[in-house]
Amino acid sequence: MKKFLGLIIGGGLLLFVFIIFMMYRGNFNTANKYQKAVENAWGDVQSSYQRRADLVPQLVATVKGAAENERGILTAVTQARAGIVNAKTPEDMEIMGKKINTAINLAFEAYPQIRSTENFQALQAQLEGTENRINFARDKYNESVATYNEHISGFLNEMLLNKTRFPQKDSFKAAVGSEKAPEVKF
Repeated sequence: MKKFLGLIIGGGLLLFVFIIFMMYRGNFNTANKYQKAVENAWGDVQSSYQRRADLVPQLVATVKGAAENERGILTAVTQARAGIVNAKTPEDMEIMGKKINTAINLAFEAYPQIRSTENFQALQAQLEGTENRINFARDKYNESVATYNEHISGFLNEMLLNKTRFPQKDSFKAAVGSEKAPEVKF
């Protein structure tokens, strides 16, 4: 009977240790999964930042180039038209008329429509889209941090998990002064 009672107590103790081990293992694995999700979410934020750093200068350069091209065409047409007004003889008018026709033809061949406004609108749409991606990535990061921190702060996890291995994470925080809307000047 004592041997049987010893087996029951030993088995119960072994079952208790097994349950504790399984709880620890499950909590550890879940904490590890959430920690990886936080790291991945921060990687998405960094990727969005890199996209902005790569894309914005290229977009601005493209829009500037198109605007410069249009400015050159308009300047040539305007100067040619101004030359007709300043013409003093019929021969001057004929020469200026040919220059105007050449400038106008070149303008329509090289760039049929003045589209700077459309280019600037496209740039604005790309900038807005890029900032929206960044905001979405930051929000997702903050959600991942909240889930992770909630898990490691749970009742048993406070006692079971190693705080060095699973430290609290900080949510994304805006730069000081960013709560004020920036002033836009052209």
